[in-house]
Amino acid sequence: MSATAKHLARDKQLFVLFIPCLIFYAMFRYGPLYGLIIAFKDYNVFTGILDSPWVGFKHFERFFASPDFFVLFRNTLLLGLLTMICAFPFPILLAVMLNEVRLSWFKRTIQTASYLPTFLSVVIISSMIIDFLSPNNGLINRVIQVFGFQAKYFLIDPDWFRPIYVMSEIWSTTGYEAIIYLAAISGISPTLYEAAKVDGASRMRMIRHITLPGLLPTMLIILILKTGSVIRVGYEKVLLLYNSMTYEVADVFSTYVYRKGLLESNYSFGAAVGMFEAVVAMTLLLAANYASKRLGGNGIW
Repeated sequence: MSATAKHLARDKQLFVLFIPCLIFYAMFRYGPLYGLIIAFKDYNVFTGILDSPWVGFKHFERFFASPDFFVLFRNTLLLGLLTMICAFPFPILLAVMLNEVRLSWFKRTIQTASYLPTFLSVVIISSMIIDFLSPNNGLINRVIQVFGFQAKYFLIDPDWFRPIYVMSEIWSTTGYEAIIYLAAISGISPTLYEAAKVDGASRMRMIRHITLPGLLPTMLIILILKTGSVIRVGYEKVLLLYNSMTYEVADVFSTYVYRKGLLESNYSFGAAVGMFEAVVAMTLLLAANYASKRLGGNGIW
């Protein structure tokens, strides 16, 4: 019996559990890739994908020559990088702090409060942001007015869009990502902490020399995944928060694809922009994985 057959026989229950996941990705991730060929065609819904005429790289050239290209690239890259850099440390900090808490009821309360935004949809979170920042009855502006300042129209000010988006991402993702780091901390051998106590190490020294090094492999994997998604800024929240006053800083590839591809029914052009975005994201992911393996010896593959 070959090694592959032995592995299949040994782990057949796990492979059976994996079948629904495999079917999902085959149907909803890899199957639709066939439709990408419309990026190289003048797609017409009445003639269909196969019968639409080939135009080669016409839509890509049109996009690269458009003045929107550099604006979209700048906005997408800045928003993605700011979100990754600013949001990355918070789950680690929360997980380490929760690990040091000895009062179980307090720990459970903080965990519940931090996980709660994970269960809220993007629409609800965006609605809360709009309500909190409302110039008339918003909580933030009421606090500002209490201190004698005038109410500010945050959501129509281009200078405030990126900070608002990044802070909302930190609030909504920190609790969920902290679960991953807490799981990694639980995998660190308790004997390391016991030995450190015997040597007289303080809690801060144990965090610095045991907890954080133990989290390093998990941190690298998460960082690689986040790097791959830098260019793929989720369009839902941007779409719900931006407006014509903030297009210059808020318009990203995904919202541009939505407007051009769906609202204007320019499917081929939208597919070309989306394909370019996916290629850049894949390139960043491969580069991050390669750099991680070269520097730290750990990667996704």
